[in-house]
Amino acid sequence: MRKKNKKSQHIKIFFLFGSILTFILILIASTVGRQELNGPQRLALDLIGKGQYVITRMTSGILNVWSDYVGLLHVREENKRLQEELDKFQAANIKHREAVATNVRLSKLLQIKETLPPPTLTAQVVGRDPSLWFRTIIIDRGSSEGVEKGMPVVTLEGVVGQILDSSPNYSKVLLANDPNSAIDVFVQKNRVQGILKGNGSTGFNILYVLKNADVEKGDDIVTSGLGDIFPTGLPVGKVTEVTKSKRGMFQKIEVEPAVDFSQLEYLLIIMHENSLADQGVDKQYH
Repeated sequence: MRKKNKKSQHIKIFFLFGSILTFILILIASTVGRQELNGPQRLALDLIGKGQYVITRMTSGILNVWSDYVGLLHVREENKRLQEELDKFQAANIKHREAVATNVRLSKLLQIKETLPPPTLTAQVVGRDPSLWFRTIIIDRGSSEGVEKGMPVVTLEGVVGQILDSSPNYSKVLLANDPNSAIDVFVQKNRVQGILKGNGSTGFNILYVLKNADVEKGDDIVTSGLGDIFPTGLPVGKVTEVTKSKRGMFQKIEVEPAVDFSQLEYLLIIMHENSLADQGVDKQYH
């Protein structure tokens, strides 16, 4: 403690002595005026100049550092504000693009709706059944709007499936690629008939087509209209493989679906003529 006190006293004495010396030198220089400086006066002026130069450089350096620091704070704040605005614009842009995409999909559904027998009801997919036994989806239309078991469900690309069950506000759709699904179809080019069954994965098989029937890879498969469930001519898929084994009477025909079942979003339910939708409750999404 004593050493520290002595050091502080020495520093105070040094600064006091320096201040007094500076004051004396300034006083001497000011009294000389325009007279020619002698040796001691030149030395005093030189010391004063160096001291002022050092002080000026230190002061300007500190001011520059402070100015840069304040400027950096302002830049950071401005960057943060601009980033927030950019995030808002990006979010708005995403919403806008999604709205445009939704509008396009719904517009296409309205186009396909004009080709289907009325009445129809637009629905949106809200979930998928986690059950391992069935391939189903949940839509936001139910019995309160006239949805009943067995009604066909389609989209712009083609056949999706049939209503399996319904509650007042929601319905379960059995997808066409489920093994429990069966749809009457025919080959579009020559009307060769068969039964379309889901293979449990992503495609279909057509059953009960005789070996002598003309079916080739690439043929279009559409609904036949038999059974008064699906209208005639709705797209189902394309033939990807035809196998005629030596055993049995029928060909083995594999079909790639026209619909991507993993990307379903908006659908059309083909209602019965006496359903509630036919009585004026059909509501469209906008």
